[in-house]
Amino acid sequence: MSESDDYLVIGSSGFQGAAVARALLAEGYRVRGFARGKGTPAPRAPELTTVQGDLADPDSVREAFRGVTHAAVQLPLHFDARLIETYAHNVVTAAREANVRRLVYNTNTPVPDTATSYAAYDTRRIAEAILRDSGLPVVTLRPPVYLDNIFSPWNGPELAGEGVLSYPLPADLRVSWLCHDDLAAATVAALHREGLEHTTLRIGGPEAVTGAELAERFSRGMGRPIVFRPQEVGEFVSRLGRVIGPAAASGVGGIYHWLAEKPDPELFVADHDLPRRTLGISTTPIARWVAAQPWHSWLDETDTA
Repeated sequence: MSESDDYLVIGSSGFQGAAVARALLAEGYRVRGFARGKGTPAPRAPELTTVQGDLADPDSVREAFRGVTHAAVQLPLHFDARLIETYAHNVVTAAREANVRRLVYNTNTPVPDTATSYAAYDTRRIAEAILRDSGLPVVTLRPPVYLDNIFSPWNGPELAGEGVLSYPLPADLRVSWLCHDDLAAATVAALHREGLEHTTLRIGGPEAVTGAELAERFSRGMGRPIVFRPQEVGEFVSRLGRVIGPAAASGVGGIYHWLAEKPDPELFVADHDLPRRTLGISTTPIARWVAAQPWHSWLDETDTA
């Protein structure tokens, strides 16, 4: 780390961005945030010098990138293709003017090989292509599904209170579930490891499990029986919408609608040795992550179902 290095985290008030900012701060880096300034920051979001702005405003994006040497980018949960194009082009322009040495883009979802007609995938494909083709030293991370999604207002109360793990995935689909802290560790490594420019990495946790196998890991971690329930996508969108709003929830739901229509058995499965081999990090087994979460905190919550 040089004394002149400065790190920008776009989306620093969100769950994934906050985890990245925490990881960078823990290693002693100087970190600046970029956030829209609306809504409550994610739990455990660190206090940062933060540029409040809109990715659609090129001037505020330039201000965020001023003097920055490294950047981690998570895009907001917007699913309008033209808006995402604008976001990505503004990031590219500002990053180029700042002469960034490394930019890591988190797609926040796997990206199928072909267009899907669902904006949850295709807008991320658009942003990925713009960043990849920019000539900037970009590393793209494609995670599967976050374990932290389950420790949430739309899952936590039912899981803690009833022992039911509901999620809108086919019961037999194998998924390399990843936690936010491991995503953050992968991002920090991708910001620094030599020779990763212009690469796309499908990252995931150390296990690819079906719904029943996921429930077994949760049973082991929580010390009580847990069962998996394949959730209807509409129910998931309804629950999620009460927390993040119906428009964003509907966009996220496209991920699972497409899986229900065209299940791809390998899309959510990662090379489990890639984090160690390519990034030099170890990822967290599911049961260990589950055991570390304060599930009891949901028992006093009002069920959002």
